[in-house]
Order: sequence, then C-alpha cells, then structure tokens
Amino acid sequence: MWVKDELGDPFKLFKTYKVCALAGTLGPKRMEGDYQVPEGFYYINEFNPNSQYYLSLGLNYPNLSDRLLSDSLRPGSAIYIHGSCVTVGCIPITDQQIDELYILAAHARNQGQEFIPVHIFPIRFNKPKSAAYLANLTKDDASLKKFAAQLQDGFDYFEKFHQLPVVLINDKGDYLVNDAIVKKVVEKPVKKDPVQHRTRNITGLVDAVHQWPNFPGGGNAFMEYLDKLGDSMEDFLPEGVKKAFVQLEFVVDKDGVPCNFRILRGAQDDEFNDELITRLENMPVWKPAILHDKPVPKKMVQTVTVERKKEPVQQ
Repeated sequence: MWVKDELGDPFKLFKTYKVCALAGTLGPKRMEGDYQVPEGFYYINEFNPNSQYYLSLGLNYPNLSDRLLSDSLRPGSAIYIHGSCVTVGCIPITDQQIDELYILAAHARNQGQEFIPVHIFPIRFNKPKSAAYLANLTKDDASLKKFAAQLQDGFDYFEKFHQLPVVLINDKGDYLVNDAIVKKVVEKPVKKDPVQHRTRNITGLVDAVHQWPNFPGGGNAFMEYLDKLGDSMEDFLPEGVKKAFVQLEFVVDKDGVPCNFRILRGAQDDEFNDELITRLENMPVWKPAILHDKPVPKKMVQTVTVERKKEPVQQ
C-alpha cells in the first residue's frame, strides 16, 4: 500500500500486507477454472461489505489485455482482494488486514479518488533470486517471457520514480509502459511445422464487430466440441505431462471457415500441436462475424484442456 498527499508528490510505502494463500502458478490468468491469480495492471471496481469472505475489493479482471489474450468465451471473472485465508484465484489477506485495507480504500474513494490502481506482479523484479527463478521458468516459453518483461517495465518505472506509470494496451493485448527501457527478448528459433496446415491470406481482419462468429449450435455446443476434442487428444500428451491447458488462436474467415490456427501457449511438443491443429481444422463451418451487415473475418482466442485420464500401460 503506497500513499501520497499531493498529486505531484512521489508515493511513499505505507504498509505491506502479506498474501495469506496462493493458487495456481506464476503467469497470467487465461481461462475460467485455471485457479490462476491474474497478473497485470488493474484497479478496484467494487466494494463489497457483505462478502462471504468478510470484506472484499473487486478488481476489473478481465481488463482489455485479458479480453484479447484469454479464452474468448470463458476468461473467468470475480477476482477480489478479500479476507479469510482460502483462494481459487483471488488474493486473500485475512480478516484483520482486509479490515484496514478496505477502510483505507473506501476513504480514498470518498475523498474523490475514483481510480485506485492495483498492480499484480509475479515476483519482486529487484530481488535477484526471484528474478533468476522467473527467468528459469520462462526460458522455454517465449510468450510468458515477453509478458513478464512488460510487467517488469511497470515495476521498474514505479521503483525508479515512485509515480504511477501510464500503461496502454495495444491491439495485440500487450502492455505498453511509458518511458520503459526497451528490452530485447531473445527467442529460440521455432522449428518449422512438418505438417502443412490450412493457412489463408486474410484481409480486412477487425477487432470490433456487431456480431461475433457463431459455432453451429451456439456457445454450449462449442464447449462440448472442445471437451470432446480434449478427450480425444489424451494419447498425444507428451510423456510426463498429466494435464495441458493449450491456448490457441484462429481466424473465422468471412465465409465462416476456421483457419490460420496457431498455438500460443501449451505443450512444447510439435507432434502434439500438429495433431491438435489438424483436428481443429476439421471443425464445422461457423456463421461469420458481422460488421455493418457484412460478414468479416474475426480472430478468436480459445483454450483446449487435455488431461490424462487413463492409467499408463506398464511395459
């Protein structure tokens, strides 16, 4: 908790509250039910004095970045800082501490501060051991490494100036921090896929539409399709992997044909990814997105869960 008296003053550390319990692992929240605590730049958008966890302060998850990068149908919601000491993705700090934090936040709001920012980082980036741990965790995941670097830009700016950074979000969902030092993320070369997948040269791709693409049968039918797809991919899970949350993007073209599938995050296995994309390319034709009464291509982000349910065969 950082405070200051006047707008131009630097922030000063007022008090540190320890998080009582954690869920998930390091990394952003990308779908409902993944037990992840969101990471990124948020603000308080709800005061709940009647919370089942004593008191709670709601966060504006999913923000614009989350909506662009997370599961398009089930990104998750209802993320709070609250009392008690249990969590499936929220931030519990016990009843005694939320009592004080809630009153401070309410006082700031009552004094006219409508925007109360909450920055959630995976680590303290200025702690060498923590930085080394995160670097090792992200060394084989270029997208997670890039995301962590964006968060560090905001962390470093505040540590240097003790002022809030101006954080923008581009059309790819990336955080852009004012006056951030440009960091070059060295990514390992990606092997070319041995399988030729359905790729189109898409023109006229849009972000905002009047009507989203519609899977035959609607959203529930699409969820059932993904569940069955995940079950069918069990035998392709890499050795030692019991469960994979595979995040991918694809384009529903203006004729409704899904194409340009790309794995964003998930199993680091070419055979698994090739097989998953091949099966996804056999999904039925959608009703395309509509903008100004005309069909347009629309990018989708989706998560497929693959879990090993069978017992491995003993040789």
